Amino acid sequence: MGTRLPLIQTYLQAQQELRAVEQFSRHHDNASGAGPSIYSAQIPLSAPGKGEQYAFQVDLDACTGCKACVVGCNTQNGLDPDEAWRSVGLIHGGDADSPIQQTVTTACHHCLDPACMTGCPVGAYEKSPTTGIVKHLDDQCIGCQYCTLMCPYEVPQFNKRLGIVRKCDMCEGRLAQDEAPACVDSCPNDAISIKIVEISEVLDDAQGDAFLPGAPSPAITGPTTTYQSKRNLPRNALPANFYNMRPAARHLPLVLLLVLTQLSVGTFTVDALTRGLGQETSISDLGKWRSIFALGLGLLALLASTTHIGRPLYMFRAFIGLKTSWMSREIIAFGVFIQVALLYTLSFWAPALFSFFNLPATLGLSLVQLRDILAGVTTLFGLVALLCSVRLYVVTRRKFWNGTATSLRFFGTSALLGVGAVAATTAFTARTLQDNTLTPDFENFLLWFSLMSLLKMSYESSIFRHLFDKQQGDLKRSALLMTRALRDLTIWRFILGSIGGIFLPLTLFFTHAEANSTSTTLAVFAALLFTIGGELLERVLFFTALSAPRMPGAIGK
Repeated sequence: MGTRLPLIQTYLQAQQELRAVEQFSRHHDNASGAGPSIYSAQIPLSAPGKGEQYAFQVDLDACTGCKACVVGCNTQNGLDPDEAWRSVGLIHGGDADSPIQQTVTTACHHCLDPACMTGCPVGAYEKSPTTGIVKHLDDQCIGCQYCTLMCPYEVPQFNKRLGIVRKCDMCEGRLAQDEAPACVDSCPNDAISIKIVEISEVLDDAQGDAFLPGAPSPAITGPTTTYQSKRNLPRNALPANFYNMRPAARHLPLVLLLVLTQLSVGTFTVDALTRGLGQETSISDLGKWRSIFALGLGLLALLASTTHIGRPLYMFRAFIGLKTSWMSREIIAFGVFIQVALLYTLSFWAPALFSFFNLPATLGLSLVQLRDILAGVTTLFGLVALLCSVRLYVVTRRKFWNGTATSLRFFGTSALLGVGAVAATTAFTARTLQDNTLTPDFENFLLWFSLMSLLKMSYESSIFRHLFDKQQGDLKRSALLMTRALRDLTIWRFILGSIGGIFLPLTLFFTHAEANSTSTTLAVFAALLFTIGGELLERVLFFTALSAPRMPGAIGK
């Protein structure tokens, strides 16, 4: 029983040689004078000069995929069990006669133009002008998670416990003390090191669009990590998880925010465009119900969005990133939109407030004229906010979120639901006033409602043409996701959209339903609810069907 098996003894002996710190200790004990040379093999002995910065360098031939770097990083930085700032993936390629499998260790690339920093609405990132290290400022972060969408390499990680995002800072504190970062120090094969790179060379390399097989283009942010190998990877080399199509996060608070704000903007816009319709006695009542309906949903949308923020009490910082962040611009634009929309709504529901402050007379306007101006300003800021929402996703450079697709989706939802809401509130007003003179306008809204529903869903279905693409690109992968893992969501999106946006309004239109009928009011509100349900599912697919290049991962991840 006391005999030690040779194989186990061999493994135990090898285990003692896993850490680089052990190797350094042996060199030091042997008085080999290797102190400086050992350090110089891991980190530079001088700081970066002008036009230079620190960068990770990975020797692919030395990386065995042992994940000692992952353990070292997690331990040194005190990360949670489900949190990792460094990962190890695989690249496969070759043929049956000469197959290739390459392990790859990745972390933050401390890019020349970090998308996480330019997209952050609160300035929670900074890039050192001397070292080039991109550091996350935990105290400044509000946990909006926009940087996780902006970064093409999925580097920033959201920590639910803390309500903030965190990421690798190249162990800046250790580097300042001439010590190697944890991942570098933990690697048993010296596969990771810190080098000084020329910024001009990084830019030149980015022009060639070569980084790692299957990885995002380096032209997006200018990643500074360099991967070296004496072997030439075959042309068919791909990440091991390339064909593993997993749905992305749903971001349900953002789904509610986008659909309900677009409904609100659309309702105010259509209302402003149609204020001249109907009888003079009922115009005030039409605006009264449309404005309160749109304002209420707009406020509900902004309230729902706060559940996506890790630290909502600090949202007042959102204006800090106004110069570079579309999220800052969106927040501010919607803030102004809601305030002006509130004034417009109060002009119907509390006109005495305007009379008390004598505002119309001070401006030389009547209350109706002031109301028209407020309607126009509300529409203007609503459309500006909607444009900010579009740009917020377009700048991430995902093909599924390209400018044309996102614009048609967002503005299409706004127009569609705006017309639907105006139709529903017109029927409600006609029923309340028992005014049948609104029926012709109501029928026009029904016709536009069904037409826009048909056009929008037709455009959305165009994604399926990419199923026939020969190359499995981003859009084909999104189409495959929608027909496989997200099949049920896709089917229900079109079912609800067809019932609410086409079948019910066309039925009411061809049966010449009277606007002041109770059954008509119930039917058009049912059509609006079905359509809203379909648009919510469309927006869930907008997030979950997203497929974009990412750093190599392991099989099944």
